[in-house]
Amino acid sequence: MGAQGEPARAGCGGAMIVWAAGGTGVPGKERVYLLRQLFGLLVPDMYASAIGYIDLDALAQSGVEVLIFDLDNTLVPWGSDDMDDEVLQWFRGARRRFRLGMVSNALTERVQYWGDRLGIPAVARAAKPRRGGYREILEQMGECPERVAVIGDQMFTDVVGGNRMGMITVLVVPLSRREFIGTRMVRCVERAVLRLLVGRGLTRRLDGSEGEVHG
Repeated sequence: MGAQGEPARAGCGGAMIVWAAGGTGVPGKERVYLLRQLFGLLVPDMYASAIGYIDLDALAQSGVEVLIFDLDNTLVPWGSDDMDDEVLQWFRGARRRFRLGMVSNALTERVQYWGDRLGIPAVARAAKPRRGGYREILEQMGECPERVAVIGDQMFTDVVGGNRMGMITVLVVPLSRREFIGTRMVRCVERAVLRLLVGRGLTRRLDGSEGEVHG
């Protein structure tokens, strides 16, 4: 606990997460700050139901100057060569306000194609949640983690990797249900964790929506 009974900040990205647990015998004015201990690096700082709904003003107000994107099911549907018009419009707006980059686990040819098409630096075969790909993109861009937000659709790769680097992490619902079978199996766990986080107000929604978690 910090000064005056306030909780110490925990975890990467500077997010202070509070979980009011019931039935523990803790006095009503106090809270049990357990979420980071239970879920640790899985906790995103922010959440949006789609990348096009992310509030760029909210990111800027959080001190973000650089956005690092995942590729498949974040910017484009998995394996697709086309970007949705609404996503492209949002991307263009983001480019006017932030420096942009991409870190993906996809093959080099595909990531280079999209990096060149979008005009942003890109790192392929990053093996997220390992930190090497993020370190490489930061070196290319001459940036430091404190000013960076990672945006991706997977807790166990994008969120964990970004949190390990001390960046702000933004989780979005995948654009498509088409993906590797192993990823589809992990989605069940991700949805259960995300429902808990959103339901208890433990991750900030950037799209201003309420209610059920999608995806």
